[in-house]
Amino acid sequence: MDRSTDANDTPITDDGAEACHTQCDSGQATSSQDTSAPSATNADRELKLEVTGMNCGGCAGRVKKSVAALDGVSDVDVNVALNTAHVTFDGDKLDTARIAQAVRDAGYGVVDETWSYDIDGMTCSNCAGRVEKALAGLPGVTEATVNFALEQATITALPGQMSDDIAIRAVEDAGYHATSRNKKSDQDGTEQTDGDTSGKPTERSLLLLGASIVLTAPLVGQMIWMYLGVSYRLPGMVELALATPVQFLIGWRFYRGAYSALRHGSANMDVLVALGTSAAYLLSLYNLIVAQGGESHLYFEASAAIITLILGGKIMEDRAKRGASAAIRELMALRPRRARKMSDGKEVDVDINELNVGDIVRVLPGERLPVDGVVEAGESDLDESLITGETRPVARVAGDEVVGGAVNGTGRLDVKVSAVGDDTTLSRIIRLVEKAQTGKAPVQKLVDRVSAVFVPVIVLIALVTFAGWMIAGGGVEQSIVVAVSVLVIACPCALGLATPTALVAGTGSAARAGILIRNFDALEQAHNIDTVIFDKTGTLTEGTPTVRDINPVDGMDQNELLRYAAAVQAASEHPLARAVVSVARDQELDIPDVADFKGTTGAGVMATVNDKVVIIGTDAMLRDQSVSMPDAAVIQADIAHHEERGRTVILIAISGSYAGFITLEDRIRDSAKQAIADLKARGINSIMLSGDSQEVASYVAEQLGLERGEGRVRPQDKALAVEKLRKEGRQVAMVGDGINDAPALAAADVGIAMGAGTDVAMETAGITLMRSDPALVAAAIDISIATRRKIAQNLFWAFAYNVVGVPLAALGVLSPAIAGAAMALSSVSVVGNSLTLRRWKPRG
Repeated sequence: MDRSTDANDTPITDDGAEACHTQCDSGQATSSQDTSAPSATNADRELKLEVTGMNCGGCAGRVKKSVAALDGVSDVDVNVALNTAHVTFDGDKLDTARIAQAVRDAGYGVVDETWSYDIDGMTCSNCAGRVEKALAGLPGVTEATVNFALEQATITALPGQMSDDIAIRAVEDAGYHATSRNKKSDQDGTEQTDGDTSGKPTERSLLLLGASIVLTAPLVGQMIWMYLGVSYRLPGMVELALATPVQFLIGWRFYRGAYSALRHGSANMDVLVALGTSAAYLLSLYNLIVAQGGESHLYFEASAAIITLILGGKIMEDRAKRGASAAIRELMALRPRRARKMSDGKEVDVDINELNVGDIVRVLPGERLPVDGVVEAGESDLDESLITGETRPVARVAGDEVVGGAVNGTGRLDVKVSAVGDDTTLSRIIRLVEKAQTGKAPVQKLVDRVSAVFVPVIVLIALVTFAGWMIAGGGVEQSIVVAVSVLVIACPCALGLATPTALVAGTGSAARAGILIRNFDALEQAHNIDTVIFDKTGTLTEGTPTVRDINPVDGMDQNELLRYAAAVQAASEHPLARAVVSVARDQELDIPDVADFKGTTGAGVMATVNDKVVIIGTDAMLRDQSVSMPDAAVIQADIAHHEERGRTVILIAISGSYAGFITLEDRIRDSAKQAIADLKARGINSIMLSGDSQEVASYVAEQLGLERGEGRVRPQDKALAVEKLRKEGRQVAMVGDGINDAPALAAADVGIAMGAGTDVAMETAGITLMRSDPALVAAAIDISIATRRKIAQNLFWAFAYNVVGVPLAALGVLSPAIAGAAMALSSVSVVGNSLTLRRWKPRG
């Protein structure tokens, strides 16, 4: 069974203390796992959740407080050591989904398994709603989403609570058919590509349409002849012979769908079509029998034309929906099925499922890389456009990381495998895009409520129309014909397709450009964004600082100062620390071991080296440790000189005495200045938050044209800065790449994570940029706005179509055949409008 599990381990970087401090202050979730064990009585149930991301008692307290606040919870026990939460609750008042959401609302996560299914038999959004309700009611399910456009269902459930048999049985009990997508190999490109069932029509549908057109053409043709002045009409029995197969054989799908819907206490589009066409057919049959071949009005052409047109419209709609979801199939097609594994110096052709981390694979010119890895030998240019959106080939040499799915250029590469299966970058992207495309935008809730009552309201309007025409003296026959027009012109399909097709097309185009939209709240909020907050390191800068100057005090050698600094920094994962260590190793200095390593968030680190206490950090930290600093004014002036040029300065003290400082420089990204200008052109202000000094922050802000740059901002204060701006009435987007940006990403109206950053940032943000290019920020906002605008257009036209069409049909302006054509074309027009998003590309 292939199931994806939403979980992320929390890396403790930049010193464990900093990560813990950040997590406790922000309450941000990074990963989760849960299991459920309901008790026998629904009113007294127990739930066990495994919650990760908790690093101290403060985290556990936050989770406990959030869950305990729910009505129906009688007891909560959170164990930070085991990362578990035991909840006792009243099952009549509360369900597992709300408890899991409470944990997420506290800023943590709950792991749940994801199950996916193809759904057959849905004809409108009412059908999707019924399937969704059936799945959501299953024990252990935390969320169920059914996408009518893609004909797919996605379930998230607590581990061990769900199986294919349970889900499929629930769908079948609702009157539909489900096919599991969970057994398909995640590495088999053919199977996954074929998994998109929105790619119908099938050959059978086309054959039925062809037969329907052949049988319907003579019936419609005689109406055209009459308009042209040719007085000829087919014999009534011939009309009956032509219309009957269309009505009951080709149109059987509508009867089957209507019966299933009514049997389960709901109504859908099939009910409208079956009622309308049956009324036209039976009225014609009655007139034919009563008149015994006389001059009675027959409406066989109307019933046959309605079925033919709607069937044709469905096929066009399916093809259009397939076009909207082309991006996910393109991504799936990137996965090679075979690889050249190097074994004892020889190439061995193997299935990529047989590869393991650490294996060496050879990639020849023009081939796709089968897995993620690091180049061991060779150099080449790689085309990563369908993964990162980067249109230009990217040079890769030994030591560089490469991603599976990229196309190799003219060189031969030997690549050491670093990730396989679900862990590869391409698989993660596909999961994110699939999750986005099967999700729902908040506006869809309104549409679902309207769709739930749409068909019953239309049936009621048709009955009122029939009665009205009868009272007005229109006669039974004319009253029935007008009521039939009302039934067949109403189109719940257009309403159901308006939102999901736009989301599928929009998220697909965004993915092609290297922008992953995984949170539809971002779509709702992006058009209002007036302020973007940028993290500095790794976002506006390259995130790889380099050492510029080593300034020891008189009497100390540069290498000696560097040795002591590198010894302490070797125990840290901070980018500045790595830069210092890298220089020391490049100079082949002997880096001694340390003891008693300690870190202080946003201030620095200290440790014992060769029995000497070495402190590295800010001037404030050195003062806190009572470090002796002679000529402090001169030192401060020297430090200010470097900081005013955008360099970061770290001070070093040895055995309680100031020993010197090291300056580092992190280059501003080439595209950063243009990115800020692009946002400004859209009327959006930009602010930068940095842990560096205020002088460095001000220098970078001035270079880039930012509204302002704020320095000395601790990780836990970034979220507070976001909240402050929001309280001022601003709509805020936060852009970051690290674990310490996660709280601010979650606090912002729209969180945007740089794809080269940590998993935590990517999981917290609503939008992820697959390449570390700040110029994509404006593009991400653009595609979000464009998708939301397209949804609004679709909904307007879907509602307007029904608001205008139904009254016209009720007034007798539209014949049943024309009403049926209009119904079919309404869905096609909505999907066609969504398809225009496929042409979207980032500006410039």
